[in-house]
Amino acid sequence: MMKKLLLAAAIASLAACATSNPDVVQRYDAQRLSQVQDATVLTVRPVVVDGSQSGIGGTSGAVIGGVAGSSVGGSREAIAVGVIGAVAGAVVGNAIERAGTREDAFEILVQLRNGERRAIVQAKGSESFNPGDAVILVTTGGKTRVMRAPAVAPAGGNQPVGTPVPSKG
Repeated sequence: MMKKLLLAAAIASLAACATSNPDVVQRYDAQRLSQVQDATVLTVRPVVVDGSQSGIGGTSGAVIGGVAGSSVGGSREAIAVGVIGAVAGAVVGNAIERAGTREDAFEILVQLRNGERRAIVQAKGSESFNPGDAVILVTTGGKTRVMRAPAVAPAGGNQPVGTPVPSKG
């Protein structure tokens, strides 16, 4: 019974999670014009984005722990155990929320075309980066993500730059 209650608290906590994953776009960022800058990757290092503590996990845990604890024993015991259950539930719920929102990420140091350097931390996504990679920084609503630079077609041409031109012979 207690395991089911803890699982319910974990699900409630995780439902409120936000992510820094570059493959996930927030609803309010859809259909917004973004600023794009060309850059080159200098270094990439793994980091961990600490989990959040919005209070939802603690509140959910407190309610579940209080209800579970209050069903124990007689009326006096039920009150005391209910209070203890609420406190313990809040602690456990808070820990579950924090662990559930923790993300493995990368700190990507890039150099812009004008020579400036920037560091961006983003969760691991579908793309991987290595020093020397051409990338673009996409900034929307004050948040920036790193993406591989797309191949660019020359003006008047229809082949991406770097594509060998077939010889006529």
